[in-house]
Amino acid sequence: MTVANVDPLPIALRELPQWGPWRTGLAILRRDLFVTGREFPIFLAQVILQPLFLLFVFGKVLTELGYARPGYQLVLFPGLVALAAVLTGLQSTALPLVIEFSYSNEIEDRLLAPLPVAGVAVEKVVFAAMRAFVAAAVMFPIGVWILGSIPWRGSAGLAVFAMVILGSLLGAAMGLILGTYVPPNRINVTFALVLTPLMFTGCSQYPWPSLSHLRWFQVASALNPMTYVSEGLRGLMVPHVPHIQTWLCFLVAVVYLVVLMVVGMIGFNRRALG
Repeated sequence: MTVANVDPLPIALRELPQWGPWRTGLAILRRDLFVTGREFPIFLAQVILQPLFLLFVFGKVLTELGYARPGYQLVLFPGLVALAAVLTGLQSTALPLVIEFSYSNEIEDRLLAPLPVAGVAVEKVVFAAMRAFVAAAVMFPIGVWILGSIPWRGSAGLAVFAMVILGSLLGAAMGLILGTYVPPNRINVTFALVLTPLMFTGCSQYPWPSLSHLRWFQVASALNPMTYVSEGLRGLMVPHVPHIQTWLCFLVAVVYLVVLMVVGMIGFNRRALG
């Protein structure tokens, strides 16, 4: 009886799981989440200190001292949730991309995975948005702790959830643009030039309709994508405060997200394939 010579390599290859793009992307995402989980306290300290102190100073201290009107914290809180979502998403995408494309070259390992180049960029955006969502969600217990209560309507809970996700994705898409278009030696200057105007023209501290007597600043705020996250959350959580219509906030935010993702994808492909 003779035994046929069989090459074991093709058999081994057939026995391996067939990793499609979706499963590969999820595996990379799971790895990134694992790393973040190991450094979760450091992550929280990085992302919530700024909105926490803004909430404490503007919503608690200035109100109790009489320099801010009673009830101002109700207007402020939704804007700071938006601020946490957008800025965390932006920083969580931009800074790692700058490091991986220029210093560590870790992006090359990801590009070698059985995943389209665009899929690598999408994984980066999704991961950053998940970090941003956690940062925004943590603001709710912090708000209760500092303010004693927060504006909340159970009927708007699902819409608030959707708006926070949308804001997180918006911030991550902006970070994709910064991380791929800005030269590494200028990222610090760019952050200083981008983050400050983004933070103070995004209607996080004031409702957009209240700027009617400062028309030029109202126009500048209307160009900021974060404005529509702040106003959307404000309209859902404190509807009695003048605000941009919630449906319009969702619509403009989605349009901004599509445009920013297209521009970011072009920049990512240019850096990855260039």
